[in-house]
Amino acid sequence: MTHRFDTAAPGGQAPRILAEAHELVGAAARVFGRDEYARTLLADCEFRLREPLRVALAGSIKAGKSTLLNALVGQAVAPTDATECTRVVTWYRDASTPTVTAHAADGARANVIVRRGSGAHGLTFDLSALSWDAYGPREVDHLEVGWPSAALAQTTIIDTPGTSSLSREVSLRTARLLTPAGADGNARGRSAISAPGADAVVYLLRRLDATDVSFLEQIGAGAGGAGPLGVIGVVSRADEIGAGRIDALHSARDVAARFAGELERTGLCQAVIPVAGLLAFAASTLRQPEFAAFEALSTVPAEDLGIALLSADRFARADIALPVAPELRAQLADRFGLFGIRMATMLIRLGVRDSSSLAAELAARSGIEELRSVLEIQFGQRAEELKAHSALSTLNRILSAYPGTEADRLLPRVRARLADVHGFTELRLLGRLRTDELPLPPPVLADLHRILGGTGVAPHLRLGLPAEADPNTLRTAASTAVRTWRARAAHPLADQSTATACRAAARSAEGVLAELPR
Repeated sequence: MTHRFDTAAPGGQAPRILAEAHELVGAAARVFGRDEYARTLLADCEFRLREPLRVALAGSIKAGKSTLLNALVGQAVAPTDATECTRVVTWYRDASTPTVTAHAADGARANVIVRRGSGAHGLTFDLSALSWDAYGPREVDHLEVGWPSAALAQTTIIDTPGTSSLSREVSLRTARLLTPAGADGNARGRSAISAPGADAVVYLLRRLDATDVSFLEQIGAGAGGAGPLGVIGVVSRADEIGAGRIDALHSARDVAARFAGELERTGLCQAVIPVAGLLAFAASTLRQPEFAAFEALSTVPAEDLGIALLSADRFARADIALPVAPELRAQLADRFGLFGIRMATMLIRLGVRDSSSLAAELAARSGIEELRSVLEIQFGQRAEELKAHSALSTLNRILSAYPGTEADRLLPRVRARLADVHGFTELRLLGRLRTDELPLPPPVLADLHRILGGTGVAPHLRLGLPAEADPNTLRTAASTAVRTWRARAAHPLADQSTATACRAAARSAEGVLAELPR
């Protein structure tokens, strides 16, 4: 089963933003018609406005990025074993046939041999015998994987090397992809202009340390507004937090709440979600023989099965008397983990009777559905705005590097779009709502979060009404919201931050009103 982010624009604002970005990039291309370097950068801006949203998976080494990618796509497309390919940036795009291509920094390409792994390891990309061309061997700059997938048709996913790798160069590859000013923030001159490779980021956390906070600050859009506008945190490998116990995800939710609380002070993430990536991927690819094995294991007394599940090695031992062959037990431990085995057998004891029902139950308990929902709301429904922000931020940097030219005429228009586009304002406010600690009652803060699009950008979601609400009801609610938020913004006791947020809410309500049919 595969899923995709819904990138349909809820109203007229997103297409207008995209059209304005296209117009400004085109105008800049005419200005720099003879500058090959600027033309190349502008062509990339134009291309990313037309292609799917780019979402990068980032985090420390062994955080589970490749496993989460496989779970989101619903297929084993990313290698999860520690091989050379996990040390380079890998782009996953939709394609008619599966292909894997290695790219060098000078533009050379080479086909990569793909080997099918066993168990949870999926594929392996063999980079040991690349055939570049007559000019000899090169270092791999990045990999590009083309794969037929409904999920990748809507979203290009970028798997990045670990940010805490022992190799500084490996860690810098991720920083260079996500930070527009270069990994050290000291880019100088026209030749150092670069564009952020992603429009949004899913950052995987196993623990929240200074390295994670520093990297989130580095890639955050708050630093000059140039980085990716959307950042979602994921407490990855959540099933391991509770040592594989049946209540592991409850423990993971407590950890996620603590991480979210600590990140609230900086506003670096728009949400923090616990996910058991291994279980999520295994659930999406559950096989009938595996279901039969879980059925057999569910007949074992709980105490005896619990003793067998003290460790993966013990569970797969041939001298442990269980109604499943040791080889299949080892496969179950590899694909589902101890938590997944405990969860699957418990669900069957509670009445789950077929493999499709078990897969759905395991997926729901893995946290992947909650993550998909957050990604759809924060990224999918705002895809056009996120892409436009990336393109305009890059265009701003290009024009700033050419002072005293016709670029000076375009620069104010670009900066005005970055400052005035209300969708950008909403995204920044949603990321800062908790941080600002606005002196508003909790119900009012909930209304503010909703009207800014925090639960979805459709008019009825912003207004807190049912999906079947008629246009007159929506119009009345939107008009009331405009008046209410304007009054709150004008309240004499409202501080500057509160007044700014309330004015933004009023403008969001006005946008809803403008979208409704007269």
